[in-house]
Amino acid sequence: MSAEEAKAEEWVAPGEAAPAGAAEPDAASERILNQDEIDSLLGFGGAEEDSDDRSGVRAIINSALVSYERLPMLEIVFDRMVRMMTTSLRNLTSDNVEVSLDQITSIRFGDYLSSIPLPAVIAVFRAEQLDNFGLVTVDSNLIYSIIDVLLGGRRSNAGVRVEGRPYTTIERSIVTRMIEVVLGDLKTAFQPLTAVDCHLERIETNPRFAAIARPANAAIVVKLRIDMDDRGGRLELLLPYATLEPIRKMLLQQFMGEKFGRDNIWESHLADELWQTKIEVRAVLDTITAPLKDVLGLKVGQTLMLNAGPEAPVTVACGPTALTRGRVGRIGHAVAVRIEESIAGAAKKAMLARARGGG
Repeated sequence: MSAEEAKAEEWVAPGEAAPAGAAEPDAASERILNQDEIDSLLGFGGAEEDSDDRSGVRAIINSALVSYERLPMLEIVFDRMVRMMTTSLRNLTSDNVEVSLDQITSIRFGDYLSSIPLPAVIAVFRAEQLDNFGLVTVDSNLIYSIIDVLLGGRRSNAGVRVEGRPYTTIERSIVTRMIEVVLGDLKTAFQPLTAVDCHLERIETNPRFAAIARPANAAIVVKLRIDMDDRGGRLELLLPYATLEPIRKMLLQQFMGEKFGRDNIWESHLADELWQTKIEVRAVLDTITAPLKDVLGLKVGQTLMLNAGPEAPVTVACGPTALTRGRVGRIGHAVAVRIEESIAGAAKKAMLARARGGG
């Protein structure tokens, strides 16, 4: 066998006959990769999806999406909200209402809008202190369930028929009332961390008109399940990460009981350091008010006339804050100020004076 024939036989697959001609190496070099090999190269293999260490294109895509698990306090806030919603919705419907937290996930805002099942009611609300918006989505089953409960409908195991028609004014008003209750509970849930006033801006039924962020922006979706005996549905709360950015440091705290991140050891250490901190105090003999042109015209050697006499009290201040009062004297060759009032007493008098002036 010649060297050329041996080289051609190396490219023949097992169980296949070698075709005539010497084009075997070229045909093998143009072999098309199958889907499993492509997925393996790009990092989309099944074994890699199950493992925590992801690589390839999938790792690049997921690296841009922040996980809500990096904000430990956020789950505590939503858990408080669920407990308060159970009570508030029971008071609203006078029925046995159970609210459960199904899932908290991170998602792209555009993907969320595409996943909203229609028909639905989408409420756009504004978080005043955070200067941004959020969404509350109520599915059709919950809409008809809350309408049925508030209007005195009978309990039935039959499924609610979803009609392909717009919601009436009465239906929108009833759902708006429930959404306002939910936003009130959301405000109360954030209260231990910071004040967040949530005001309902508008009600939409088309997701295209509820765009409060760019499609690529990351957001947090909280999925709640509301059951009223044999009726109920789902309610979803969406908060873009841009909305939570002003309070991100607060949400990074670790929850310890009802202290919300309070650390007694750190507090005592801070108190000790504050006692040893050096500050600069000034003895203010008197203050005068002059026009700006006179101040700009001051010259070296010019004398400023003060209204304070030799025995006038001197104010001891730290920056713009007056601490106490004293008298000027001398100790040896140094000018001294003898303190005549305690700092606590001076602060109390200053507060009373401001109160009288405001009244």
